[in-house]
Amino acid sequence: MPLDGPDGEVERAPSAERPLAEPPFGDLPPGEPREGDLRRSPDTSWPAWSAPVALIGGLVLAAVAGLVVDIPALALGAHISSSHTPPGLAIADTVVQDVAFVLVSIYCARRFGGRVVRAWQFGLRRPGAGWRSASGLILLLLVLFIVLSVVWSEAVNPTKEKLLEQLGSNEGAGLLLLSAALTCVVAPVCEEFLFRGYIFTALRNWRGTLPAAVLTGLVFGGVHVGSAPVLDLAPLAGLGFGLCLLYRFTGSLYPSIVAHSLNNSLAFSSLEGWGWQTPVLMVSALAVIGGLVLACKRIGLIESRSPSVPGAPARTGT
Repeated sequence: MPLDGPDGEVERAPSAERPLAEPPFGDLPPGEPREGDLRRSPDTSWPAWSAPVALIGGLVLAAVAGLVVDIPALALGAHISSSHTPPGLAIADTVVQDVAFVLVSIYCARRFGGRVVRAWQFGLRRPGAGWRSASGLILLLLVLFIVLSVVWSEAVNPTKEKLLEQLGSNEGAGLLLLSAALTCVVAPVCEEFLFRGYIFTALRNWRGTLPAAVLTGLVFGGVHVGSAPVLDLAPLAGLGFGLCLLYRFTGSLYPSIVAHSLNNSLAFSSLEGWGWQTPVLMVSALAVIGGLVLACKRIGLIESRSPSVPGAPARTGT
């Protein structure tokens, strides 16, 4: 029954008809951070100094994972040099390296934030203000980045990106599909998980949103050394900054993943010289990402519904 609260407000006892979603990695112990305002990216107890630890750990584990793939390939007769890696092997290396980013993020969250890790701590929840508002922000970010990229290209005339040539997208349909999946699905999911989901979130505990977004953007641009022309790193840093703000002000990592995927799909299509294939790639990549999210919900890695939070605003929109 209703209970009289302070200042004449009415407090309602928790309803048995709305049980909390079961966490995939156990119940939160007393004192653990809660989900907070659903219209902002979640606050966590991850210390700011753990952000560089996660970055270095991710890069080291990625290098080790690449060696785990390369050494057996060398033993089987693959020819690898500093200037050449067989396309199929390059794709395999990049996939395991991206997965390493996710594993390190989860480890750091568990090591530095408490024994329980929840999917919502990485922003894996629906946008608090709804997908309609989030879609508008995604579109705005992509338009701004495209304008920035065009102006930057006209000003500095960077060399053409050679990543797809390294992945062998022009050497057959199979490698083309694998390259597209890596570029438009795997990379956006894994990179957002580390850079926005962990590093940006941890850095916000130091000086707040804007300094954390600037630092994360610079790091995001820097890690693309080798896969993108040096002169393209500045626009990528700008994109990283924008993705941080998108995450912060939608309350969900999904819009950042969507924006990242759409941008990579546009870049992939441009390098391939595609026309009508571009929207097909964009829709297909988002469909695969959506399928992965649903699969993770089915097996309990992502909560199907976020728990109720005292004092948090109710969800709006879709």
